[in-house]
Amino acid sequence: MSAQTLKFLFFSLLGIACVAPHLKNWKSPSYFPKPIYALSSDPSADPKVQLGRALFYDPLLSLDSTISCASCHSPYNAFAHTDHDLSHGINDEIGTRNAPALFNLAWQKTFMWDGAMNHLEMQALAPIHHPKEMNEDIARVVEKLKRSSFYPKLFETAFGESEITGTKVLKAISSFELSLISCNSKYDHVKSHTAEFTAQEKKGYSLFKKHCNSCHREPLFSSYEYANNGLPIDTTLNDFGRMSITENPADRQLFKIPSLRNLTYTYPYMHDGRFKKLNHVITHYTEGIVHSPTLSKQLQKPIKLSSNDKVDLVSFLLTLNDHTFVRDTLHHFPKMILNQAKDKK
Repeated sequence: MSAQTLKFLFFSLLGIACVAPHLKNWKSPSYFPKPIYALSSDPSADPKVQLGRALFYDPLLSLDSTISCASCHSPYNAFAHTDHDLSHGINDEIGTRNAPALFNLAWQKTFMWDGAMNHLEMQALAPIHHPKEMNEDIARVVEKLKRSSFYPKLFETAFGESEITGTKVLKAISSFELSLISCNSKYDHVKSHTAEFTAQEKKGYSLFKKHCNSCHREPLFSSYEYANNGLPIDTTLNDFGRMSITENPADRQLFKIPSLRNLTYTYPYMHDGRFKKLNHVITHYTEGIVHSPTLSKQLQKPIKLSSNDKVDLVSFLLTLNDHTFVRDTLHHFPKMILNQAKDKK
């Protein structure tokens, strides 16, 4: 079978008949910083991205084939998880943290709430191996993929050879994750001079720049650094954040600062999902800060907001929702997996 025929088969299986106009020769916005990872100029036609997409949605990656990456990272929630405060795995096991949203990963140096992974290609190993998530081994994943009727062909299309390895599996998943870029919110249209904020949104933007931008730095709306944001410790989880990785007391209760983009879709909030609503988060920062030796210096002084200020701030934060991103079928569930399930019946 020729490479051209394989490529046609690949995209037919995925239900992608043509290149979406908004992705062809795609480039990140001019006001975005330079990405840390290289980005595909056309994710919808990149075979590594599309192989990673298939793997991302395939529960084969878990021990009992019930949990996929998408089980905790739904495209309809900006690749976060809203059904539970904490992630759920095989056999209804409950994890220890809220599943973070997955977008704009190309601009991040480390991954996980505690920065346990320093390269995106290694990140997927954590949930695959975690006993309360997928509870699988990458070597067994490879063996299952080798027995598939179609994955060897898809790996050949993506990598030029049909041999399946753990390294290729991780490269493909990270390629798909790098294609999850959110940059089409109202805020982005304002930055591109194709829209304008309302008066209320402008007031909220001013409040954001005064009180929030030092940690949630625009245009990505995070510095992707680690900070103690004054949350009281959940005595059930006893999660001390980055200190569990570095064993440095100075990192006690430090967690990765999440992006404020797509907040409507990514509740509940915080590393343990303790806040269900955005106004609960704002109330924490204005009234609920717990002082401790590692508290972020930006939170040492109280943040004072009137009731109107809070409404204005939320009005601005809602301009960060990217409706196009969550509705984009080009990174939704691939039909190929449905075809695979039908073949097994």
